[in-house]
Amino acid sequence: MKKLFVALLSLVLLSNISLQAQNKPGAAAAKVDGPAFKFDGGDTHDFGVIPRGPIANHEFEFTNVGNQPIIVMDVTPSCGCTGVDWIKTPVLPGQKGWIKLGLKTIEQHGVFNKEVYVRSNAINPHGDKRYTLYIKGDAKGEDPK
Repeated sequence: MKKLFVALLSLVLLSNISLQAQNKPGAAAAKVDGPAFKFDGGDTHDFGVIPRGPIANHEFEFTNVGNQPIIVMDVTPSCGCTGVDWIKTPVLPGQKGWIKLGLKTIEQHGVFNKEVYVRSNAINPHGDKRYTLYIKGDAKGEDPK
């Protein structure tokens, strides 16, 4: 009985040590099988309080954390108040790419939340067909017209 207890205790301790080694910060993460986005700073940008009038620009930078090139085919904003541009060449594994947005603040009145849809060959969260980026803020000030 004592030998069985010692054997089980040893097994539990070894399992715990193995799990701790796998969960250490900085441990190498496995790459995704296929192309995959990882947006630096996340997939939401908050402009905060901004004045109405000038175009508010933001560049989402991403890294391809997959093992195949990402090809961004199209970027579509949820409204005509946002201009878009994006990298047109394939982004190789481990390399960086970008998506630029320009929001016409003149068309915003107070708090806003906008979406930008990225169509690509990347594997998306929850199996979605496109990746969604978000911009938000609060446009303040008189109509500059």
